[in-house]
Amino acid sequence: MASIKDVAAEAGVSVATVSRVLNDHPSVSAEARTRVLAAVETLGYRPNAVARSLRTDQTHTLGLVISDVMNPYFTELARSVEEEARALGYSVIIGNADERPDLQDHHVRNLLDRRIDGLLVSPTDGGSPLMLDAVRAGTPMVFVDRWIPGVDVPVVRADGRGAVRDLVAHLHGLGHRRLAIIAGPAATTTGRERVEAFREALGAYGLELPDAYIGQGDFQAESGRRVTEGFLDLPEPPEVVFAADNLMALGALDAVRARGLRVPDDLALAAFDDIPWFVHTDPPVTAIAQPTGELGRAAVRALVDRIEGRPGESVTLPARLVVRRSCGEPPAPPEPSPVTNRSQS
Repeated sequence: MASIKDVAAEAGVSVATVSRVLNDHPSVSAEARTRVLAAVETLGYRPNAVARSLRTDQTHTLGLVISDVMNPYFTELARSVEEEARALGYSVIIGNADERPDLQDHHVRNLLDRRIDGLLVSPTDGGSPLMLDAVRAGTPMVFVDRWIPGVDVPVVRADGRGAVRDLVAHLHGLGHRRLAIIAGPAATTTGRERVEAFREALGAYGLELPDAYIGQGDFQAESGRRVTEGFLDLPEPPEVVFAADNLMALGALDAVRARGLRVPDDLALAAFDDIPWFVHTDPPVTAIAQPTGELGRAAVRALVDRIEGRPGESVTLPARLVVRRSCGEPPAPPEPSPVTNRSQS
């Protein structure tokens, strides 16, 4: 493997000149820069990233702590984060919190020890002393999807309130009046916000959300199954269950089928967080879709702005309702047959 000395010898310059070129120092002449870059290409030289980070106090590495890597929403988010970071010259180290605050803090601690340049986090709870200390210490940080109220860092998220209103209007138009929700953890901002938005949307139609129709889940499939079983055991079960994330919706679907019942004939189902699988279920699931890829890319740009001394801005993007057939929607009309014009002989 070629060394920096080999590059200097090939280019006919000093090691110091090679170092200045690699660090984009303005004092190098254009002619020397051209020779050094040609030597780097010829020899296939790759700078030692660790050594460079010790000199520049930058690693060009971002940390990403996501709530649950098994959730397709966060998988897509992580992919878009990695792609945008790579385009901007950064690598990404990912930690999966598995919806556990202790595991979240474990990953945050390890990432800080690795001297990352900045941190993206989707918090699993409402307050981590470790993250608060990191913010106070000046670590560039951005919250994505979820956030910790009162912590002064940019937040990149989707606003689902409008889409929830659209969903309730859609369900009301289909004739549904008894609507229930499988809520996410109350310790998370998204868990609380989706229940509040659902309650407000129902209120616009004079409908209430009784306690019996609020089931406490944890953004995992098993909790969706358990809560739905409880709904089905009520003296007056709901007509619709709205799951506040996709995994809980899949658990709800399992619970309905385990009883020998059908969606939507016996219980209608809608979900927050659309996923590709929902078009393949029977019936396809009506869901609220977040602009996941855009959120990931915007979060990286906000974090890099913070790292490079620019004010990173919070970003809020709208979610949207995707109507399918899990709530009793009429089937889509068949595509018209092509008309063949035959000439008269």
